[in-house]
Amino acid sequence: MLENKVGLIFGVANKRSIAWACASACGGQGAKQAFTYQSERLKESVEDLAATLPDSLVLPCDVSDQAQVDATFDAVKAKYGKLDFLIHSIAFAPKEALEGEFVTTTREAFTTALQVSAFSLTQVSLAAAPLMTEGGSIVTMSYYGAEKVVMNYNVMGVAKAALEAAVRYIAAELGPKGIRVHAISPGPLATRAASGIPEFDELMDKAQSQAPARSLVSIEDVGNATAFLALDGAKLITGSVLYIDGGYHIID
Repeated sequence: MLENKVGLIFGVANKRSIAWACASACGGQGAKQAFTYQSERLKESVEDLAATLPDSLVLPCDVSDQAQVDATFDAVKAKYGKLDFLIHSIAFAPKEALEGEFVTTTREAFTTALQVSAFSLTQVSLAAAPLMTEGGSIVTMSYYGAEKVVMNYNVMGVAKAALEAAVRYIAAELGPKGIRVHAISPGPLATRAASGIPEFDELMDKAQSQAPARSLVSIEDVGNATAFLALDGAKLITGSVLYIDGGYHIID
């Protein structure tokens, strides 16, 4: 159902990444996809995964370097000539900012978290829009900590709140061009990024016991939802946060 569609995926680290699950689901529907890697340490892993999908492209891109962002979109345009969907699964905060009290967050940690985790969506959306000549879909990954206080999530919760606000503003501005913008908010997932959050196992146990579905979300669940949002059938869904958490977010 995504045959002849082209996607660009930011945030693949390994086969357990949310971004890879999204790419797998879209690839299974026939999409061609380009992938970025943030450092040489991740290059081989991303290349190996991308090689399992047809006509893929792998590019270096550190979103803190505008020249690399520009080069990424230039390469996508040169190879595919267009872009139909973009998956933004990037977030980072210094480990020490995810411990202790939020009010002790340093200016440097706050700036880093907001720049990498939130501003980067604006950055890549601006670059993607000219390639989405027939409309498209931009999907980013948020979390419940954007609206509620989650212990030890700290500055990342503030960054995710900014990210969700950016989704609404970008959706409003790009909507007339047929470009939809979404945030997916999964329940707790055992990813590499989550391993840096203290007491994360306890958080997962709480989610499973209290969610109406009594089940933890999987990266495949997130991937399937992302593939759906890339379909033409989802063309009038935009600007919202889609919770994939078994209903956990409705429980007090």
